[in-house]
Amino acid sequence: MLKEILSIAGKPGLYKMVSYGKSMIVVENLETKKRMPAYSRDRIVSLGDIAIYTTNEEVPLAKVFETICSKNEAKAIDASKYKTDDDLDAFFKDILPNFDEERVYKSDIKKMIAWYNLLIGAGITDFSIKDSNEQKSEETEDSNS
Repeated sequence: MLKEILSIAGKPGLYKMVSYGKSMIVVENLETKKRMPAYSRDRIVSLGDIAIYTTNEEVPLAKVFETICSKNEAKAIDASKYKTDDDLDAFFKDILPNFDEERVYKSDIKKMIAWYNLLIGAGITDFSIKDSNEQKSEETEDSNS
């Protein structure tokens, strides 16, 4: 599911890919549900392609979101509880104990909290990294069973 959720540099929020054309894609804002074009010149990143640095390997953002979701019972996080850098560190160490504190910035943690809340607000709690082709083949297999 996260492969279809996009972050576009310079634009607030998260977007779901609706369709694509020759030099653009049509995206839908998760909050407002408004559709708009995003062009190849825009810096577009799929959440499924993002990983978090740890002391020994990179952990996909999906696994981080799954951990946050299970610890918060699929509820939104009260971001106002994490005002100081120490609060953010304590929160993230609970989620990913071995994250690389030199390469994961406080702004990154704040962004992850905001993204998680946007996804939960949009009703997205499946943080798997499967692409749409894999999902369709699984749905076909399930319907054939």
